[in-house]
Amino acid sequence: MRLAEYTDYTLRVLMFCATNPDRLVTIAELADWHGVSKNHLMKIVNDLARQGVLETTRGRGGGLRLLKAADQIRIGDVVRACETDFRLVECFDPAVNTCQLTPGCRLKGLLGSALQSYFEVLDGATLADIAEPAPPPPVARGRKVLPIAVAGGAAGKATTGARKRSS
Repeated sequence: MRLAEYTDYTLRVLMFCATNPDRLVTIAELADWHGVSKNHLMKIVNDLARQGVLETTRGRGGGLRLLKAADQIRIGDVVRACETDFRLVECFDPAVNTCQLTPGCRLKGLLGSALQSYFEVLDGATLADIAEPAPPPPVARGRKVLPIAVAGGAAGKATTGARKRSS
């Protein structure tokens, strides 16, 4: 299963707003930050405002901010609101199901359980959980990491740092 680009950018907009709670964020700023068109983001922002997730202010000095606290926005709810189709296989939709295996097939049940587990995980996470800055990578203390030098005549062979002296 793959999330739509729309869902991906919706989550990015919300994460950006969550990491900047003390100010209004502009669509131009979001477009520059993510390298996406303003028009695409305006549609996302309008949808989020209609859903009661974002507050928008028009005009000079305007922008957007979260209407709810980040810890009150469940990721599962956001994904459900953005995605239009969770039909993993044909038999999930009885109106179009023509599969001959349906009467005795257990695949639908297995995939249904997997989808339910997927949403249980997403429902267990909030925007606050995913908007926190990532921890910095661990630093090797007291050690300096040196690049490996490649010997001039033999491509692909690394030197050990010792050189032969010519006599």
